[in-house]
Amino acid sequence: MVDWDIRKLQILRTLGERETVTATAEALRMTPSAVSQQLTNLAKQLGVPLLEAQGRRVRLTDAARLVLRHAEAVFEQLECADAELAAYTQGEVGEVRVGAFSTAVPALVVPAVRALRTRHPGVTVRVREAEAGEAYELLAAGDVDLALSLAAQAPTAADPRFTRVPLLADPLDLALPRDHPLAAADGLRLADLAGEPWIFGGSGPWSDITRGACEAAGFSPVQGHSAAGWTAILAMVEAGMGIALVPRMAVVGREGVAMRELTEDRPRRHVVAAVRKGAGEGAAVGRVLGVLREVCGSAAGA
Repeated sequence: MVDWDIRKLQILRTLGERETVTATAEALRMTPSAVSQQLTNLAKQLGVPLLEAQGRRVRLTDAARLVLRHAEAVFEQLECADAELAAYTQGEVGEVRVGAFSTAVPALVVPAVRALRTRHPGVTVRVREAEAGEAYELLAAGDVDLALSLAAQAPTAADPRFTRVPLLADPLDLALPRDHPLAAADGLRLADLAGEPWIFGGSGPWSDITRGACEAAGFSPVQGHSAAGWTAILAMVEAGMGIALVPRMAVVGREGVAMRELTEDRPRRHVVAAVRKGAGEGAAVGRVLGVLREVCGSAAGA
């Protein structure tokens, strides 16, 4: 089996085009003696003569032309590889695997994927719905390239494995039954609803967020019902079973629910992205992060 040397094949190809060793050396920025030595070594490796003297010039032998006929296909593939590699390093191609919590998928990730299809069609995004604990396990294991979570659930900035990227401060709105006495009140504040039954999860980040927002407004919420999914929470609000704080990007319209923006002590939940240390410098990951920032900027201004 011959040990093919691409550089020597390129020299042979150039000689076939330029017809003299001197012209070949000038084209490749080599010395004529280096060109001759490389071609002599190639002939020894292949076991066939490659050049024939023709006056002051040289010509390729039939064996050399046979070799180059096959080498041209290799040169073509290398050109394609160069082009694809350049696109990859510039972030125009590549696959980015994203792990994201449930409400972030339709509100943030899907709009980002749509934008990428138009602006960077060579960048493919694979989405995996995962809450924070699982998302960061996947990120650490290399099974996803980017994780979206609430800031309260993200690793601290001191974690040496990850880089955190702030994305969005998502406002929390108040969900009231449509016929609630305060559903159309002006200047609604959390403190106005201190005596109401509240609906939120029994533990975890959403329980912490709801309790924290209410305590910042001067009261401890009375938990009337426990639920974690927004569909269940809003169904109970619609039925008049209680009220809830709901992140704006999670809201799905329900006829019997009045969504009210709080005028004071307006709570927010903070959404962050995380990548493995150094991975944010990857061009395709950078493209996805850039588009996610734009989507979040639009969501914040909505």
